[in-house]
Amino acid sequence: MRDLPAFCRDLGLILGTTAFAAPLALGLVGNTPAQADERADEPALEAVERFLYEQTRDQGAEVVIEVHPPSAELPPCPSPEPFLPRPSDSLGGRVSVGVRCGDDGRQVRYLQAEIDVYGRYPVLKQPLSAGSQVMPAMLRSEHGNLSRLPRDAVREPESVIGQVARRNLAAGVPLQHRQFEIKPLVERGDQVVVEARGSNFRVTREGTALDPGGAGDLVRVRFPDRELVRARVVDKARLVIEY
Repeated sequence: MRDLPAFCRDLGLILGTTAFAAPLALGLVGNTPAQADERADEPALEAVERFLYEQTRDQGAEVVIEVHPPSAELPPCPSPEPFLPRPSDSLGGRVSVGVRCGDDGRQVRYLQAEIDVYGRYPVLKQPLSAGSQVMPAMLRSEHGNLSRLPRDAVREPESVIGQVARRNLAAGVPLQHRQFEIKPLVERGDQVVVEARGSNFRVTREGTALDPGGAGDLVRVRFPDRELVRARVVDKARLVIEY
């Protein structure tokens, strides 16, 4: 067989290359189904992200939100309106957000989001034994992810100062309100001093406490003349009535 002319061999090479490249080029034209779904979900995802940032703007110095696209293929969501299915729930960690779609809002879908709120919270400098009272100098501030703290974690040190530990507590770990109890400064039947004070006067009287109470509690007090008042506990066997 005679050899083909050089120009024929070159033409065959060109034609073969073109035939091979054509399907590849066609595959690059247009968008894949995944890309189309991503664009269809984008308005709802952006609306949920904005909504959650508004809801959490007062929770901490730094908020990081990640909204997860739906796992199933869903139709577009025009005019998305996010809402919280349970408004009373705290916004932290993994949350579910409802989205009403369309002008009438009849179509509803739910998206999952992860919320990380960073801020400061108190921890103990040293271990605290059961029955010991919490003093301000015993606490220091720690920075971390507030969303990862226990549900009843202590966020403000003032809320436990003056209280006593129910059990031994370790240093440097998040504190929980259930670990503390109010130290009684007044017991039922105690003889107490009640100070009544206003802008231009201050009078003290002695009476008998009818209720137990810790700092800040209102307890009933009966005076010798049988008069009954309610006063606020401020110290051991000392109460105040503000006018």
